[in-house]
Order: sequence, then C-alpha cells, then structure tokens
Amino acid sequence: MDASSPTAIIKVVLPKVPLLLHTAASHTLGLSPTSSKWDLKTELIVKFIRSLMHSPEPTPIGKQQRMTLKDPGIKGPIWISKVTVPTREHDNVSEVLNVAIDALKEGGEVYTPAAIAPVEAEWTGYRAGVDKHRHRLDLSEAQHYDRLMKEVTSDVTVLYFHGGALFLMDPASHRPACMRLARMTGGRCLSVRYRLAPKHAFPAALLDALVAYLYLLSPPPGSYHDPVPAKHIVFAGDSAGGNLCMALVQFILQIHRSSPTQKPTIRFHGHEVEIPLPAGVAPNSGWMDLTRCMPSIYANSHYDYLPAPPSEDMIKHFPKDDLWPTDPPRGDLYCETSMLCHPLVSPLAAKDWTGTCPLWLAYGTECLTDEGRIVARRTVQQGGSVIWHEYEAMPHCFSLIFEHLPGGVKCFESWVQFMMDVVEGRPIATHGSFIAAKTLKETPVDVMTMLGDVSDKNVDELMVEARVKRSTGEEGEAKVLPRL
Repeated sequence: MDASSPTAIIKVVLPKVPLLLHTAASHTLGLSPTSSKWDLKTELIVKFIRSLMHSPEPTPIGKQQRMTLKDPGIKGPIWISKVTVPTREHDNVSEVLNVAIDALKEGGEVYTPAAIAPVEAEWTGYRAGVDKHRHRLDLSEAQHYDRLMKEVTSDVTVLYFHGGALFLMDPASHRPACMRLARMTGGRCLSVRYRLAPKHAFPAALLDALVAYLYLLSPPPGSYHDPVPAKHIVFAGDSAGGNLCMALVQFILQIHRSSPTQKPTIRFHGHEVEIPLPAGVAPNSGWMDLTRCMPSIYANSHYDYLPAPPSEDMIKHFPKDDLWPTDPPRGDLYCETSMLCHPLVSPLAAKDWTGTCPLWLAYGTECLTDEGRIVARRTVQQGGSVIWHEYEAMPHCFSLIFEHLPGGVKCFESWVQFMMDVVEGRPIATHGSFIAAKTLKETPVDVMTMLGDVSDKNVDELMVEARVKRSTGEEGEAKVLPRL
C-alpha cells in the first residue's frame, strides 16, 4: 500500500469498517477481553493490524516486500545523510564470518556463504526548530552530514537494524524511530539497509551488519565520519533487527573465544581492525527464535497482532511470485531449515553469552516474550548484566507503534536511558520488572529464574523438534510466518 495515496488507504480501510465498528462497540461496552487493559485507540489499531496479517488470502512475498520499500520522502525535524559503505574483494570479512558460522555448527547444517557487497545506510539525526512539513534542504550528502553533526550533543552512536521479518522494511520506514532516538540521546544513528531475504539468504544480512560495524570503527577513505570508538556504539533494533543485534554480538563473542590469547582482527580496506564488543546492545521486541517453538507463541496471541504458525491449507494456497519459492527451493525465507537452530540465525540457540556487553531487553505480553526471557536468563546466569522490562498486555513493538500510550513512552525512555548510561560508562546492574497496563506499576522480576518451568534442555529439545517438523513439511515454510 502506498501510504501517501488516499485512494490506496481507502481501499485497505473500507473493508475493515464493520470490524472496527464491532471492536469499538465491544470495547465501549466492556465486552472485549482486552478492554480493561487497552484504550479504544490501541484496541482498534491492534485489531486492524491483526486483520491485515491474518488475511485468508495471503499476499505474494514479492508484493509484500515492494509495498514496504516505498520511500515516503524526507521532511520534518530530521537530518538524513545517505551513504554507501564500499567493500574490497581482498578483505577477509566474509571469510572470518564463515569460520565463525562453521565453528558454531552442531552437525548437518548447510548454508551458502554470502559474497561481500557495498552496504547502504542512513545517518540519522534530529533537526531542531522545524515543523513536520519542512522539506529536506537541497544539499549534498556530505553537507547534510555536517549539518547533522552540528546538532549532535552526545557521544551516543546507535547502529540500528530495522525490523521486518528479515524480508520487509527499510531504513526509510524506520526514520521516525531513529529520529526519536537521536533527539532523546543527543546522538546519531546509522540505520543499515541490509540485504533482504528471500533473494539474499543467511548470512547476507549478518555480513552487512558486520560491514556496517567495521565502517563505524574504521571508516574507509572518503567517509564523512571519524573512527567511532566501540565504547560509544550501541547496537539496537526492533524485532528482526533485534535478531541481527544479538547475532552480531554472538559472532563477536565467538571470534574472541576462538582467539583467547590475542585480540581478533578483521582486514577491512587493507587495515587490520580490532573487533571489540560495543558499549551495549538493545533489542526492542527482538526476534530470537526463527523456529517459533516457545509457549508464548500461542499463550500470548490474544494480546498480539502477530499470526500463529500457518495451517497446512494456508501453505497449500500460498501464491507464488518472482521471489518465492526460491530456485532451488528453500524451506525458510531466511535460511535453509537445517540452519534454524544455529546461534547466528536464532540467538535463542546460543549457549554461551559469557563476557557479553550489557543487554537491554523489552517485550510486551507478546508472542515472542518467552524467547527473550530465555536469552536474558542465560545471560545473567553466565555473569552478564541485563535490564529486562515486560509490559503487561502490550503487543509486538508497541513502543514504536503506540507513541500515544504512557507505556510506550516509558519503554522508549528506558531504551534511551540505557544507551546513554552505557556510552557514558555508568555501571549496569541487572534488574527486571513487570510493568502493569495503564497504571505502569512496576513489580520486580528475578531475571535469573524467569520461565523456570522451561529448562535450557527443554528449549533445545523444542527448537530441534520444530526444526525437524519444518524440514519434513509437518509445519509451514517461513513464507507464511508472521511479518515481523
């Protein structure tokens, strides 16, 4: 849908009017099971999004992707400087990544290494003193970057990976979120246009994420920015972007584990660049498990708009197009099904988070909550520092969608505060909280014992079982998985 076209908007909204009227009536009369937790606006938005994502007539993958890649233009209180990170064939970035992938295999996993390629990104900053209708200035990209930096007041540099199930969305769709982060931190964001599935399978997106980090640490000649110390960088992202954040951290941990006596380096533009951990990592509703096996997938579905795993009938009638199915066929949009339990594909599968940087995790009562709980629990049990926030009755990525809600505001402020704290060197003490809907009352949560009835062994078994079902066709291919 072209969000700038009134006709396109009417075509989508008009068929949903009966649903919206019924939802409004149920909410007002207190008949909706969520009316005690949500205001009317939230209920209408969630039900509307859910109706689009649960459509009995699924949209072809290529059409879905193209609809989310339309650039709405740049205007309002935001600076954007577009850059392309050049790459060189003689560097060993992809080779180092492939070695780490192979080292983390448990047997039987198959993937095709990705070729390194130039990576597009957008420097994003806050443009003060203009209204939301002000158009972008007619300047070069270098001049836009200079203007952006004149308004930066802190050392915070956010390396941002957008959400979209690893096959949708773009930095353009996430400009509002990155602008808010820049405004509230006083810093800047580098929002990465990583390669999307299904055309570009794992590990292409992760390779692009690594190239973007190297670009910050050791900018090639002609770059607009100076080298950024790792202690000033925070990895952040929503949903699938949170997956890339955690996979990139797990990759860095792996290359340090494999080189215990010396600091590991990667050759980037002819220089050996050390790869330290960033100051912190901050996934918002991060997608940690591509097998979708955890109990909350079903248990929390009444609060979420993400669809449950697909039925066999849905798969049978899913329309083909130029992107899907792939040739040769692949069982998942993002990767071969044999890779679904690999730690760099599903960070939930990572068994070792020892030595990681501080971690901030926020979820609603959503389908993905349990996988976040397990990652947080493992990290704390292995000595890491974790801030955990779980918001009652809130759906996936609520703080990016529901800016009007006090809970959304609170979550975003916590996100920002973590970024500022880790960059400014303040110690992060592990703590968890459950935030009640509407009242925002906080109840302490013991992060180390969360989801105690699901052991690490149970998690491994559930993931392997789900992978096997996907491989044998008992459960659907990722082409009809939720559009994260």
